[in-house]
Amino acid sequence: MLSHKQALLVLLVLLLTACLPQGGNLLPAALSATQTSSPIPTPSPSRPEYNPGELVDYVAQSGDTLPALAARFNTTAQQIREANPVIPSDATTMPPGMPMKIPIYYLPFWGTTFQILPDSQFVNGPAAVGFDTEAFVDSHPGWLKDYRAYAGDANHSGAEIVDMVATNYSVSPRVLLSILEYLTGALSQPVAPSGSYPLGEVDYTHTGLYMQLIWAADVLNNGYYGWRTGTLTELEHLDGNIERPDPWQTAGSVAFQYFFSLHDSLEQYTRDIGPTGIAQTYAALFGNPWAVDQPHIPVSLKQPELTFPFAKGDTWAFTGGPHTGWGSLLPWAALDFAPPDVKGCSPTDLPALAVAKGVVVRSEPGVVMLDLDGDGNERTGWDILYLHIAASGRAKVGQILNVGDPVGFPSCEGGTATGTHVHIARKYNGEWIPVNSAISFAIDGWIAHIGSAPYQGTLTQGDQEIIACDCSDAASHVKNGK
Repeated sequence: MLSHKQALLVLLVLLLTACLPQGGNLLPAALSATQTSSPIPTPSPSRPEYNPGELVDYVAQSGDTLPALAARFNTTAQQIREANPVIPSDATTMPPGMPMKIPIYYLPFWGTTFQILPDSQFVNGPAAVGFDTEAFVDSHPGWLKDYRAYAGDANHSGAEIVDMVATNYSVSPRVLLSILEYLTGALSQPVAPSGSYPLGEVDYTHTGLYMQLIWAADVLNNGYYGWRTGTLTELEHLDGNIERPDPWQTAGSVAFQYFFSLHDSLEQYTRDIGPTGIAQTYAALFGNPWAVDQPHIPVSLKQPELTFPFAKGDTWAFTGGPHTGWGSLLPWAALDFAPPDVKGCSPTDLPALAVAKGVVVRSEPGVVMLDLDGDGNERTGWDILYLHIAASGRAKVGQILNVGDPVGFPSCEGGTATGTHVHIARKYNGEWIPVNSAISFAIDGWIAHIGSAPYQGTLTQGDQEIIACDCSDAASHVKNGK
């Protein structure tokens, strides 16, 4: 039985819900035990079986590219161009809000049309600027505000752990807090769940809240960037059922769909991704995300000019083709370069250099983040991540670097590494920019291409080709300049 106060609150929430677009709901996670008695929401509409090549209406979303749209709608980029002749030949990202016609070829098992979250609210980008995780956690009565654990290099509070993961993986802290509340009542329940796997990933390498959040962020990014690049077009559920995300879906919604598909039964999964699932918890904590959606990827985004992270005239080895920017899954946003004549993790006296002018906004064990727009915030504009930078000689926060200035010395510090090298990756407005996107990873005229597996791939310039190899053989050597 609901108390009189709870009943009034549920009634108020249901009235407010009727005013929210996209099926948003404000019912707090603290009342999750009463949700089963709430009215069943109206099912989202399903898609018809379109005729082959039938033109359907689509409104471009932030970050959409023609190759990804072609993969989602089971068509080709050329056919999309023919249906939309106004698209320039050199277009990369589509203008957010632009009406389009897309030829569609029906595939069975399309998923729900219900959208959980706009992409701008998923990444740790402009929408997260000014959000104070610690203050937010402290304002709620749940167990997270008193939680402390060893994470990284020291003891940290629950809010600090959330921020660490949000920063490294570039997933909004609001997304991580919503997952924690939805699965563990972290903001509303006084007692933390028992056991070492609060988010449900039972794996000895991911024990405790910090490692569980790392797993969650990695998986969420895998779903987000798989949809963003068109490489993830179907989900396989635990019972073997196949689901293809609705072609109109947002990457932020598919991130959650992928996350919940890994552990939950089909019945529970349907609740998770529906109006009374994670979307309801997010709205209860932070309000209707669609009301504050501001597209974060502009039309025809272009990478600024970048140089190699080593000196003119020098030859380094291209030891790592496209692989994860941070973590172990997608996106493949990073490249690795190693100085010559270095064995294993031995030190080098050859520094990694600034690939563009910028200001150092983060300098911590193994990491330097270079902010190219100079505003001092890595959630906005172009940023370059340097990983495996040695502590000695590492550039300091606030330091302004010109092209070719030392960032620090390559090493094995800051994560798993088989040898001394520097790892570089791009972000724009908090979004990792994958190598296999419409925005080429171009360095001094060399273009990076993915391989069939992470760390494989090539650099090409005209008819020249450099093949990535951690063996540092001659085929992997690339010279900066002629």
